[in-house]
Amino acid sequence: MLSDEDKQRLVDAAVTARETAYAAYSNYRVGAALMCEDGAIYPGCNVENAAYPQGTCAEAGAIAAMALAGGRTIKAIAVAGGRPDLQPETDPWDLCSPCGGCRQRIAEFAQGTGTPVIIASPEGVMLETTIGALLPHAFNLEEG
Repeated sequence: MLSDEDKQRLVDAAVTARETAYAAYSNYRVGAALMCEDGAIYPGCNVENAAYPQGTCAEAGAIAAMALAGGRTIKAIAVAGGRPDLQPETDPWDLCSPCGGCRQRIAEFAQGTGTPVIIASPEGVMLETTIGALLPHAFNLEEG
């Protein structure tokens, strides 16, 4: 179970990471922050590239930071983004949900299908879900 304090710490870290994103082409900044079992938080931001497929997602950056530090299990993750031309207060579905590739990346390191995924706008609108709800039939080498 994730405490309200831990949820807020994750969202705050994701929003802060979003501010450092390199989104020179789309101006669509995304930040992510994940928490390991030991409570350590690892942020990441999207990094675009003129050769579009070469960019990286915020979630991938956070997972790489966790792996570099020796972490292997995601307790929870928050993603902060959204279109700057819409008002999240009136359109809460304008939130930045992890892409399909990142959903699989998160599932790879998640504690299980119930691992919390918090999707937030920089303004504080939040949707709480799980990796199992976002990716109900994730690929798993152990299960084939």
